[in-house]
Amino acid sequence: MTAPNANERRVCWAARDELWRCLDENKDDVSRCQKLQREFESSCPAQWVKYFSKRRDYLKYKEKIQTAGFEPLDSSAKS
Repeated sequence: MTAPNANERRVCWAARDELWRCLDENKDDVSRCQKLQREFESSCPAQWVKYFSKRRDYLKYKEKIQTAGFEPLDSSAKS
């Protein structure tokens, strides 16, 4: 696999941004963003798709922790 050139990277990032915007607007309902998901997958290398998907999950988790707080497991619940 050769590295994407500058234009290919811009196309990939734009597709990612459009997909993420759709997911945000539709409360992560993937079925409403199928077309953008296909465009994202066809515009980016497979490894990038995997990375960006994991990154989105991480960013959503981080946002939840920052807004809702962290609740550690109850230590008395240990088996």
